[in-house]
Amino acid sequence: MSVSVTFVGTGDAFGAGGRFQTCFLVRSPGFNFVIDFGASSLISLNQLGISHNEIDAIVLTHIHGDHCGGVPFMLMDAMLGARRDKPLMIAGPRDTEARLQEVYEALLPGMHVMTPKFDLKYIEMDVMKPNTIGSATVTPFPAIHTGETNPTSVRCEIGGKTISYTGDSAWNKHMPALGKDADLLILECYFHAKPVRFHLNYPDIKEHWDEFGAKRIILTHMSAEMLPMADDIPEETARDHMVIEL
Repeated sequence: MSVSVTFVGTGDAFGAGGRFQTCFLVRSPGFNFVIDFGASSLISLNQLGISHNEIDAIVLTHIHGDHCGGVPFMLMDAMLGARRDKPLMIAGPRDTEARLQEVYEALLPGMHVMTPKFDLKYIEMDVMKPNTIGSATVTPFPAIHTGETNPTSVRCEIGGKTISYTGDSAWNKHMPALGKDADLLILECYFHAKPVRFHLNYPDIKEHWDEFGAKRIILTHMSAEMLPMADDIPEETARDHMVIEL
């Protein structure tokens, strides 16, 4: 079974290097989902010529705008311009539905009065347990990030392939299990040298490289300090709109 990953957005929260915010589109026969959907994700999808109606599920790692801020705009367009008619699942950590409702009203006041004509289902995933999301199995792992965001890392299995993503997180004891034998581990690398609370930087990654255990690792979420180093390091780095066939 063919599985691909399109890097819709690989940037940080602040658009460093002109990059779009976090969004990875996983395509498989009969089921497509995105991991995170940052505020600029619709713009990037439109540049790629990809209709968001192709997306069957959104898997969120945590509730920060550069990882979930595009959801209200996608839903509004799905109800109005795009006229979506197939189900959509939004899966995330605890309190995802309530927290997103707050985001909807903050960004698009009055959105609460709109009722989608398609089936919209929220799934709040149990940490350290496999969760069935359509054709995918998603296992969230605890992450070390801003506590109010209910942060997780995710390990997604579909079509015999495994795609793992650290989300935003400092190194923690769960990362070896997150990456073990994954076909692709998407790994945050926020800064090159500067230590930043709640994030991985390049020295952290080098220190723990042999513990991640994935078949292929791609670094993402690079800051303005990290981006100039991306071509000088031996590790593979992400760029917007690259496509990986697994």
